[in-house]
Amino acid sequence: MLFLPELSLLGAGLILFIFSLGNPSSGKMKNVASALAAVTLVASLLCINSEGNLFYSAYKIDFFSQIFKVLIAIATFIILVFSDSRGDLKEDTRAEYYLFLFMSVLGLMMLVSSVELLSIFVSLELSSFAVYIMVPMRNNATCSGTQVEAGIKYLLFGVMATGLMLFGMSYMYGLTGSTQLPVIAEKMSLMYSQPAAVIAIGLVLAGFFYKLALFPLHFWVPDIYEGASNETTAFIAAVPKLAAVALLIRLVSLVSAEGEVIVNALIVCALLSMFYGNLSALVQKDVKRILGFSGISHAGFVLVGLLTFKITGYATAMYYIMGYVFMNLACFLVICSVAEKGRNVSVEDFTGLHKRAPLLAITLTVGLFALAGIPPFVGFTGKFLLLLGALRQGHLILVILAAINTAIAIYYYLSIVRVSFCTDSEERGVVASSGIINALAVLLIITIVVMGVMPSQFIAITSSAIQTIM
Repeated sequence: MLFLPELSLLGAGLILFIFSLGNPSSGKMKNVASALAAVTLVASLLCINSEGNLFYSAYKIDFFSQIFKVLIAIATFIILVFSDSRGDLKEDTRAEYYLFLFMSVLGLMMLVSSVELLSIFVSLELSSFAVYIMVPMRNNATCSGTQVEAGIKYLLFGVMATGLMLFGMSYMYGLTGSTQLPVIAEKMSLMYSQPAAVIAIGLVLAGFFYKLALFPLHFWVPDIYEGASNETTAFIAAVPKLAAVALLIRLVSLVSAEGEVIVNALIVCALLSMFYGNLSALVQKDVKRILGFSGISHAGFVLVGLLTFKITGYATAMYYIMGYVFMNLACFLVICSVAEKGRNVSVEDFTGLHKRAPLLAITLTVGLFALAGIPPFVGFTGKFLLLLGALRQGHLILVILAAINTAIAIYYYLSIVRVSFCTDSEERGVVASSGIINALAVLLIITIVVMGVMPSQFIAITSSAIQTIM
């Protein structure tokens, strides 16, 4: 039972590998992948209260890791459901695409349970290399070959981040003589002021910053978001960030605020992520690029919660990333539905959407309002709690600058809403959506609203999860 979600993913990978030996249709492969994702979700829910250690204590099963595994399974299932079987993925590699997707999910689930440097590295690479292969698996007719450039950039930048992280891990092992996170945290706490310790922690964090798209490892985001297919971008924008935040929380919860140099560096990274992401998004026309720069900004807000070095701050950061995933999925559901044959969507493509597809227009509005931090949605509640926690810890300047960034972000989010509701549909046709898509849209709207107006229940769950790793 401890390893059941991972075993279900391994079984799914084996089934998809068998399908890849033939020539199944796209529709059939989507149904098979969705069914396998549902099985993984059920397996994750069955194991949500499991506890234990595996692989000589390199792999820890607790409520914290199991919550994230459930969230990863939910996000993967939703993406597979709203992805278009007639989209812009190559027809002859559809089975292989889903195989790599499930292997990436396996790596991410392993990552949230890893408490040892080598297991972290193996899990991170498994999740990353599968996505490196998924990005170029897009039809040339819809993107003019930019998917190949995006795939190469993603690979090269990822290898660079991995090299930095490995270098930092070697420093950590040299300083502490161990690869176990609890032992490393205990010994590193005595040497925060030493340059070698600062370098080690900074280099290791670089690998996780890359996954979370935090400054200064953010530069890959817009080109990869634009070059990858819509469903691949939805996956990259949501699922890996869950695992990255989980691992960051697990790491940061083992240390304290005594390392002034490290804390100041994290504050600078958070602020630069916010300003760079929001200011760059102001001039974008491609919606996926806008969401990419938006993701950089939101990563900075997540880091604000971690800077409190308190259980409440970690719980709020966990709550915020949960909400962020659902906000993003709501937006990408609309993008995948509006996109013609899987092409990239510009802001103008949402012209008159309130007449062409009213429910999709409402879903997009709710997702964007939540991302902008407008009440009563989860984005507002999450940002408010994050900034309140930072203010209690004395980070007044950080809170003021973060509030300014929230105001900046409202402009480009609401510009998309304006096009959707305040323009005529012109010559654009009605956007068709199936009953499953409509039901999923309603479910995402309800989730975003309920998480926003009833945060205490979710904060209680995340607090319980954080306490299992403290």
